[in-house]
Amino acid sequence: MDTETKRQDDIKQDGRFGDPQQLVDLGAAVNRDRRGNIYTLTIVGQVEGHQVLPETAKATKYEHVMPLLASLEQSEEIDGILLLLNTVGGDIEAGLGIAELIAGMRKPTVSLVLGGGHSIGVPLAVAPKVSMIVPSASMTIHPVRMNGTVIAAPQTFNYFERIQERIVSFVAKNSRISKKKFLGLMLKTGEMAADVGSVIYGEEAVELGLIDRIGGLSDALDCLYEQIAKARQERREEGNEPEKKLEEKKEKKEKKEKKE
Repeated sequence: MDTETKRQDDIKQDGRFGDPQQLVDLGAAVNRDRRGNIYTLTIVGQVEGHQVLPETAKATKYEHVMPLLASLEQSEEIDGILLLLNTVGGDIEAGLGIAELIAGMRKPTVSLVLGGGHSIGVPLAVAPKVSMIVPSASMTIHPVRMNGTVIAAPQTFNYFERIQERIVSFVAKNSRISKKKFLGLMLKTGEMAADVGSVIYGEEAVELGLIDRIGGLSDALDCLYEQIAKARQERREEGNEPEKKLEEKKEKKEKKEKKE
């Protein structure tokens, strides 16, 4: 039995990432294929942060997603992660924290924006190695907003600007859009009836450089399998590196002996 076959058998016996309950609790599922094992994670509704949302609200809880991402990064049985997004946004720090974790992963990652990737959903959409969007999906880009009591002091506005800068920098770093262009979309007037900002759709998001490609589910999966195949090839080459060095030394020694 070769190593790859044994690995597949071990995965089937170990149900850690194959538990049907995960589909109920996290909207997550694992697809096992000879080309690679893909973990599909959904981020839907509102991204819940430090404040608990009402039971009637559809929410993605950051305290569930963060440790899961850390576990997936270390798991030998998961080769790639597909992130399905349909979110209205939510808590800035929670959303940005999840986005930073995804951006820092070595494993192949692809996001697919379906329906909407609004507000803090924008950093989440661009965080993976490749971002994709369906033509009918929309993304809302607007300045930082805060609920509750706000102290009308210069320090408060300075704090808002600093949070905004973190978001703009992250998006620019993880996509092809410039800081200036993204900030322009964020502060645009006249487009949204009761707010400042922009609403962009699938093809426009790609043209602006915010999202990498237009595509659907099959395109996202193909992209992941390509990344997985490339990662496996690199690992094989790294594994053969000591042998290559020995061969090079042997060749140099033989050449030296011939000259003598």
